[in-house]
Amino acid sequence: MSGVWEISALAFAGVFGLMMLGMPIAFAMLLIGLGGIWLSISERTAMGMIGQLPFNATMSYELSVLPMFILMGVLVTRARMSQDLYRLCHGFVGHRRGGLASATILACGGFSALSGSSIATAATMAKVAIPEMRRYGYSDGLAASAVAAGGTLGILIPPSVILVLYGIATGTDIGMLFIAGIVPGVLAIVLYLAVVSIMARLQPDSAPAAPKVPWSERFRYLGSVGPILLLFILIIGGLYQGVFTPTEAGGVGATGALFFALWRRTLSFRAFIDSLVETVTTTASLFLVLIGALVFSNFINLIGLPGALSDLIRSLGLPPLSVILLILLIYFILGMFMESLSMILLTIPIFFPIVVELGFDPIWFGIFAVMVTELSLVTPPVGLNLFVIRSVIGNISIGAIYRGIVPFILADVVRILLIIAFPALVLFLPMSAG
Repeated sequence: MSGVWEISALAFAGVFGLMMLGMPIAFAMLLIGLGGIWLSISERTAMGMIGQLPFNATMSYELSVLPMFILMGVLVTRARMSQDLYRLCHGFVGHRRGGLASATILACGGFSALSGSSIATAATMAKVAIPEMRRYGYSDGLAASAVAAGGTLGILIPPSVILVLYGIATGTDIGMLFIAGIVPGVLAIVLYLAVVSIMARLQPDSAPAAPKVPWSERFRYLGSVGPILLLFILIIGGLYQGVFTPTEAGGVGATGALFFALWRRTLSFRAFIDSLVETVTTTASLFLVLIGALVFSNFINLIGLPGALSDLIRSLGLPPLSVILLILLIYFILGMFMESLSMILLTIPIFFPIVVELGFDPIWFGIFAVMVTELSLVTPPVGLNLFVIRSVIGNISIGAIYRGIVPFILADVVRILLIIAFPALVLFLPMSAG
């Protein structure tokens, strides 16, 4: 048994070491996984795996949902949907104190439902919302942290790329994962809006009210985003009612986004080709990460780490709730140094068998894991969303962003504790849909 812990420690140290040297996580996991299998079994087994596993993984029918939803997000971005969403939210809540920050979070929620990417949501909304908030006198800390927190919704509100990868890696129904992410996503928006309201009351000068927008303008903004909002309702409604599979939903979403971009006359032939190239590039990078993760997880399973951890938990007599809180602590620490995709793909092969054995629902754990890894996007010192915003805006202090994000981190912790205490917040919709 001691050999399992030593080999596991060397394997993870190898992956982290290669990442620190600048190697992409996909190749770090692939190299360590193949090397470990080579040394543990044989060269023939390792070479056979690298020859067969990429083909088997990428030919999965469930995986075809990824390029469809990625293309939908790219086309929606080309159609300049983020500006319209922000104008709509600005029109309805911007005249309140802290309203522009609230509008930013609401717009991030809407854009997340179309892009499926936290980084894309944060980068896009930073360009749209932060200059506007600065124009009305908002503090940089509140403006940037509202975008950073709102951006995390991209990996939770369906369609989520990370939920797709989790579903493939664990064999969990992707459609049910999408449906399960709705209530926690709405809960996140509500808690973030509460944070903005509290901060606006405590520091009124940091969140002044903007001029009221006439109702005629509000309805015009609503009309401009109406078709794409109907598309989102169609996708989620179709999944909920079982009308189509997640892959079919991706096809519907991509087709609808294409027609929407053409209708708005924002998509030239050159832009369409660029959108396809961007989709292929993004999909290929995700496939590489998935292949590396599968090879590494096969090695981890081969040496028996999940079983060793299960035996250790049994010997300690830890109750299931304590195990979940321990996993939460591990994720919180990892989130200070790693980004969300790396955390999910490195840890799920280890934690998933344990939590299922303890009786936790795989759908619930998927949402829990994604919510916890959301923290990695806004948790200093790494906080990928924080650095994306700083690189997009430029003249903003990283210290101001760090100070502003703390209340939103506390809101995320509250949300995670709520779904631990009340699992029905996650499972109610999937159970009713099933």
